[in-house]
Amino acid sequence: MEDIVKKLEEKGVKPTAMRLLTYKHLSKMEVAISLGELEKHFKSSERSTLFRTMKTFEENKLVHAIEDGTGFVKYALCDEDCQCEVGNDLHLHFHCNKCDETICLTDHKIPQINLPQGFKAENINLIVQGICVKCGNESADSR
Repeated sequence: MEDIVKKLEEKGVKPTAMRLLTYKHLSKMEVAISLGELEKHFKSSERSTLFRTMKTFEENKLVHAIEDGTGFVKYALCDEDCQCEVGNDLHLHFHCNKCDETICLTDHKIPQINLPQGFKAENINLIVQGICVKCGNESADSR
């Protein structure tokens, strides 16, 4: 837990019990999760507390929000040196149409986009939709 406390403090986030538990849970996840999924895990916590925790994490670049087309914002931990800067840190996300999971593809960066003069990008969200490796393997195994 000490490493999580240190990480939160380095980002300027006060390490409350809920923030520590939430970060620990997120660090175990291999996929992005929604606020509803967090609520199911932390049954005794208030939705507003979880929402504020995620917003604090997002504002301090501990997590990034992903709009994957499901109608629910999902969250994933940022890489260690991420600043969530357009042109530097943004990467692809993959949403599986079969299992409904959203995965960060951090090795696949979104290329620099040249916008018309006067336009300034503040966020870029690129979602690839299809069938993930896990679901693809299950389909192949059932043949």
